Amino acid sequence: MSIASIVGQALVLFGTFFYVLSSLGLIRMPDVYNRMQTATKSATLGSLGVIIGVGIWAIGEVNSYSWISKTLIIAVFLLLTNPIAAHALIRAAYKSGVPLWEGSIIDKYKEAEASLERVEQIKEALGESAKEVEKNE
Repeated sequence: MSIASIVGQALVLFGTFFYVLSSLGLIRMPDVYNRMQTATKSATLGSLGVIIGVGIWAIGEVNSYSWISKTLIIAVFLLLTNPIAAHALIRAAYKSGVPLWEGSIIDKYKEAEASLERVEQIKEALGESAKEVEKNE
């Protein structure tokens, strides 16, 4: 048993631990937004641990260095796509009217929409004032 095998097995166990945390988060969290946040972070870390662990484990067991390059490509793909997919799902849930949990005290998306509306009102007001100035000249 080589060091690479031991490190690979440890990473697989690390990933499995995060999968278990993710499943507990899905059961414990009160609304879709908290569940998605928990599932995305834990599943991403779990997947990375398992995938990279398998690549390192393959180096230790069969001296196959081709596995590590493949697993690193998969890991980069997961790092890029998991957060984006979760954001898209959460935004779709918000736009379709899925309510926040009663205990949620901050709604940044609603605040951002209100700020955007205020900016549009200011732009309209400035546009009307500019038109009035042009008329007076």
